[in-house]
Amino acid sequence: MMNFLLFLLILAVVQSDEKNGSCKDMLQGYLTGQLSSALGVYQVEALRREFKSFTDVIEKSMKAFEKNVEKKLRNIQSTSNGSAVYTRWGKKSCPRGAQLVMSGYVGGSHNTHTGAAVEALCLPRNPEWGNYRDGTDGNKAYIYGAEYETHGLFGKWHSVNEHDVPCAVCLVRSRSVVNMFPGRKTCDNGWKLEYQGYLMAGYHGHNAGTTYKCVDSDPESLQGGHTSIDGYLFYMVEARCGCLKCPPYVEGREFVCAVCSLEK
Repeated sequence: MMNFLLFLLILAVVQSDEKNGSCKDMLQGYLTGQLSSALGVYQVEALRREFKSFTDVIEKSMKAFEKNVEKKLRNIQSTSNGSAVYTRWGKKSCPRGAQLVMSGYVGGSHNTHTGAAVEALCLPRNPEWGNYRDGTDGNKAYIYGAEYETHGLFGKWHSVNEHDVPCAVCLVRSRSVVNMFPGRKTCDNGWKLEYQGYLMAGYHGHNAGTTYKCVDSDPESLQGGHTSIDGYLFYMVEARCGCLKCPPYVEGREFVCAVCSLEK
């Protein structure tokens, strides 16, 4: 009998909640009205305690559920809308605050090929393969390794001349945009410096087109890669006055660069 009455009471409260009524008001009405006429004071008080205990458990469970949903939504927002990926050229690792996705080798088209692809790539150290046929037959595009061409330059750049070039793919969270700024080695307000370096590209007299890359100012090289085989080559970029305004630019001066991420 007691369990049946408790079931009726819960059912009545659920129905009242759907009509935007108050659970407490409904409970008070049943306990002081209809139930009082059928049950003794002790039974009504016992029923009141059981119902309060039941509603407390439900309320606690709902709060825990809401917190869990909010946490998952924040995680989804952080990973889907608040992350950015960039390549750090000339380094094997990522700067502090960035997560290393992949450390690899720079590759690209040969500097003498007129039909070359212009973009350099950051290639993985552990490549996977699909269907293949070994041996070159001429009817393909090619990827070569990359080398620094920095003979006679200042500091560490001279020591890495003709060494093979490494790269690192980096992930930064709570960032919406990553951009390379030529002619800058610092970032504007609201932007975070990921790394700074020197602007590099292919030699202007070679057949192959290339793109400008920001190569880290503290360049590293790949072990065992000090042989002049050429391939995709990195040269410093200098300013040439004319259509390029001088000042502020200076004839023959090497360009610096900065890679910056936009802080949310």
